[in-house]
Amino acid sequence: MMRKLIAEFLGTGWLVLGGCGSAVLAAAFPDLGIGFAGVALAFGLTVVTMAYAIGHVSGCHLNPAVSFGLWAGGRFALNELPGYVIAQTLGAAAGAGVLYLIASGHPDFSLAGGFASNGFGEHSPGGYSLGAAFVCELVMTFAFLFVIMGATHGSAPKGFAPLAIGLALTLIHLISIPVTNTSVNPARSTGPALFVGGWALQQLWLFWVAPILGGVVGGISYRQLSPDQPAPIDIGGQ
Repeated sequence: MMRKLIAEFLGTGWLVLGGCGSAVLAAAFPDLGIGFAGVALAFGLTVVTMAYAIGHVSGCHLNPAVSFGLWAGGRFALNELPGYVIAQTLGAAAGAGVLYLIASGHPDFSLAGGFASNGFGEHSPGGYSLGAAFVCELVMTFAFLFVIMGATHGSAPKGFAPLAIGLALTLIHLISIPVTNTSVNPARSTGPALFVGGWALQQLWLFWVAPILGGVVGGISYRQLSPDQPAPIDIGGQ
């Protein structure tokens, strides 16, 4: 179990450093910024790379909403859920800490820019309301779990789950960055929010409630659609 928790800690740290790091350091870099599309791809790549690296160790959840969704879908043990959520949240905080150490080395760096935190209303990149943000996060996480459950099903093509899941996360970001800066992951939201404080912590509740609810509904829905899962399958396709 300790190996699983360490893997989740390191993997979630990599997701935050790679995904949020691309947003903070590279999205609007003068003349050569990667923009929203680049940030979306970066988040997808963090999942693909870590799924191949630690999928056989922990299943590579990297996300409390995924852990809750896999539990609801009958793929994950309830007694392991608290440890996974804690490890993921601590890993996200560590990843955000490393990102802060790097980003703060620039003379113009300021947390006032949001530090890739998720938000709604005046803190939404596109000015979207709380209601729109809630629906977006719930539906996107539902879709994410639906893809995860299908890609890791015992009857799915072997070895391709990380690619399907990473591409799904990329697509989710392409859709929803303007709405909330895209969470679908309570740990990812918590890491940057701990450094920004204020509004980011005040709005953090939405990015726990909506993704977890969406993940649970996604897991249950796929379980009803395709109940003949022969055995639990890790995200890593092992």
